[in-house]
Amino acid sequence: MQMQVKFLGTGTSQGVPVIACDCPVCQSPDAFDARLRSSVLVEAKGKHIVIDTGPDFRTQMLRAKVQNVDAVLFTHEHRDHLAGLDDIRAFNHKQNKAMPIYAEKRVLDIIKQEFAYAFQAGFHAGLPQMQCHEILPNQTFQIDDLAILPLRAMHGTLPILGYKIGDFTYLTDVKELPFATKEAIQNTKILVINALRIQEHPTHFNLAEALACIAEIKPQKAYLTHISHLLGKHQDVQKQLPANVFLAHDQLDIHL
Repeated sequence: MQMQVKFLGTGTSQGVPVIACDCPVCQSPDAFDARLRSSVLVEAKGKHIVIDTGPDFRTQMLRAKVQNVDAVLFTHEHRDHLAGLDDIRAFNHKQNKAMPIYAEKRVLDIIKQEFAYAFQAGFHAGLPQMQCHEILPNQTFQIDDLAILPLRAMHGTLPILGYKIGDFTYLTDVKELPFATKEAIQNTKILVINALRIQEHPTHFNLAEALACIAEIKPQKAYLTHISHLLGKHQDVQKQLPANVFLAHDQLDIHL
């Protein structure tokens, strides 16, 4: 299966540069050191799938000149992965249909609370229109003939989802992977995994933990995402990585 993946954003919850920060990364003139909140666009079998709609969703869609989106998948309910959902209205209008969204029941319930106005009785053309689909970890679901496997991961004590689509695996905000997930993604061709910073963190992989996970999974290539300004400058960090591991950057395209 041919697939294209665009990194819409590769930053952590504050993005990079961080507001009011004068560190060398936040002041860097290198475009690779500027990171919107983490999200990807996957194109496969004629479908355009977005994973997570953070607060930069509108900017990401405009910057990447995205013309249509067939579905949105959510990893979890934190604001840096959810806050831009209202802006699917543009695709509702252009495509003349509700946007299918896929998430665990807990996350769908929170979406219905956070965007309660979109689920009120009656129809209003100015409101985002969503079609909610509950999914379960380790149970494949279909978007037409595109098969997607949700993967259980732990974000500290919060259970979240990653996704495997063909030979592409996307995991972010991970601190721990259950054995079943590791088995399901063993030897995946492309693994995207979070690497927040150098120091340890209670709910995210740091760089050492991400590299240890990559060594265990053994993908052909791995890309690091959900990166904070505390990881260091893109060019400096990339020089320290194994030959098959790359720092993702905003607007990066990869092809399978």
